[in-house]
Amino acid sequence: MRAHEVLRAGTWPEDREVDRVRIDYDRRHRRRIVLQTLSGSELLLDLPAAEHLREGDGLRLEEGGVVRVLALAEPLLEIRAPDGDALARIAWHLGNRHLPVQILPGALRIREDHVIADMVTRLGGSASPVLAPFDPETGAYAGSHHH
Repeated sequence: MRAHEVLRAGTWPEDREVDRVRIDYDRRHRRRIVLQTLSGSELLLDLPAAEHLREGDGLRLEEGGVVRVLALAEPLLEIRAPDGDALARIAWHLGNRHLPVQILPGALRIREDHVIADMVTRLGGSASPVLAPFDPETGAYAGSHHH
């Protein structure tokens, strides 16, 4: 199978789904990669340019049909703080270290890292291990910076 187009979540008819592929964060921003579907088939993702794939996106197949993207659960830290100001301060420190950060209502998620967990605790927050899909912010200039 070969996919040459990404259909954003919610924009494609679900009855077109023919298979699913589970992908971790590192492999969800590619132009070209061979993936294995949940049914065991090989899928060549062959896009004109790299795109960030998100949970529920569809990969349109040349043969017809769509393969649904599922974000693979990964070991993460969920960071919380006693108030919004403390959480904002922690977010600043994470950004200062150029770490990918997923923003949730009242919490942040980062990849598991015991050194950063200790820093968060010293800043007054808590860092709890969770197993969840990771979809961090892409950055203010993602996709809009052209030379």
